[in-house]
Amino acid sequence: MMRLRHVAAAAAATALVVTGATTASAGGPHHDDLDLTHQDRADLHRWAQDTWTSFVAMTDEATGLPADNIDATLDPATRSGYTSPTNIGAYLWSTISAQELGIIDKREARERMAQTLATVATMERHEPSGMFYNWYDEATGAKLTQFPTGETVYPFLSTVDNGWMAAALMVVATAEPSLRREANALLEPMNFGAFYDANQFGGTRPGMMRGGFWVDPPMNQCTQAGTVDGSPVLFTCHHYDITNSEPRIASYIGIVRGQVPPEHYFATNRTFPASCDWSWLEQRPVGVTRTYEGLEVFEGAFTYRGMHIVPSWGGDMFEELMPDLFVPEAEWAPKSWGVNHPLAVRAHIEHGMEEAGYGYWGFSPASDPFGNYSVYGVDAIGMDPGGYPSDREATNVDAGYEGCRPATNPTPTFGDGVVTPHASFLALPYAPREAVDNLRNIETVLGAYGDGGFYDSVAVRSNTQAERYLSLDQGMVLGALGNVLGGGVLHDSFGTRHVEKILRPLIGQEEFSAGVVE
Repeated sequence: MMRLRHVAAAAAATALVVTGATTASAGGPHHDDLDLTHQDRADLHRWAQDTWTSFVAMTDEATGLPADNIDATLDPATRSGYTSPTNIGAYLWSTISAQELGIIDKREARERMAQTLATVATMERHEPSGMFYNWYDEATGAKLTQFPTGETVYPFLSTVDNGWMAAALMVVATAEPSLRREANALLEPMNFGAFYDANQFGGTRPGMMRGGFWVDPPMNQCTQAGTVDGSPVLFTCHHYDITNSEPRIASYIGIVRGQVPPEHYFATNRTFPASCDWSWLEQRPVGVTRTYEGLEVFEGAFTYRGMHIVPSWGGDMFEELMPDLFVPEAEWAPKSWGVNHPLAVRAHIEHGMEEAGYGYWGFSPASDPFGNYSVYGVDAIGMDPGGYPSDREATNVDAGYEGCRPATNPTPTFGDGVVTPHASFLALPYAPREAVDNLRNIETVLGAYGDGGFYDSVAVRSNTQAERYLSLDQGMVLGALGNVLGGGVLHDSFGTRHVEKILRPLIGQEEFSAGVVE
């Protein structure tokens, strides 16, 4: 069975409830000024239409909830039988994109979203925090305690899953005023302070976000007893401790809604310190220490092919660029994300086309052509010492840790590379020509394409295809296209003036140690 697992109290009085305020303009590299030909835009629109077809097939007609995944046949009988807050959020923002691109009309979009929101309003959630559990039955909206295979589910409240749900509700509330009340009614109780560990460092500095919590004891999981608004819970033992990863969407929303202190943004690590105590990392980082909001931050970066890049955990496109679908990070933070995002895309291109010689590029967690679900990335720009590989063989790159341990595999030979089309869509704002060409070749040369758009991944040397569609990954495709072809609709709908007023000066003051090595 294929199942996505993320690597991974009442709202405060100052919590944001989206109003009818005029949205901020989100320009930069994200839409209007992209160098795309008429044929490029025609292909992108066709790919958007087919991707939307997969969402229609995945979505239960009675509940308006999308399944987690469906086979390439698009037969409703092959729906997964479960969904998540992330999947539901992806369907909602994809509906906004589909309307903006003219794939569906306003009435259909409104009816679809109204149906989904009505079902979500009936779904069980953790009342003290207002957060949603990780798995539900898409045909009924019931919280799952057992998967269709019979495997037991220990209901979990995921920080990042709820981040994507809240992001979608914020988008709907702005983009479709007739549903603002319904979206805000679901958003308002969601308190991201429930995930924030204010006492992580004994109160001496801001804390980080936990991975989430359980209400009932899970099996074989490390837990820490705690409370949320006086209600006992079991927190994960880990925190989200690096900046360049998808949980920053939850941090952004918690900060905007006044539930998490702004300085929390600088409590996470760009890299871990450059000392032998951290020599288990892929490489010794370079960088300097700067101070923001009273906190010293080591602005670490990894070195790859003449570039200094702030790494994600796995070196994948999902962690780097999915939050950028909503927050126009490159525009609002030009000295940090505005430098790092294009370099990370360049690293993916150079790895796939030159270093590994696959002839294709774009690596991200996805449905595995050879099995269930796997993580893929450019190992050299990921902090995970085990590495997110770019190939089926899980080739691990180890350049050593200068002054502490020698390299074990600095120049490996790569095998059957696995590319994930949604990674190229995420990269569109930063390398439009390369992304469109890459996608055309995946479609026409490899044939990894069906009635619902691009298959979730393809191993390029054996041309082994993961012939299925995932709501999350299709949501990244339509989210990116909503921005690129739809005038930045997700940026504008999420990044309202209120959001921009809080986030832009916060993230905009930072300067990463990223850049091209002179």
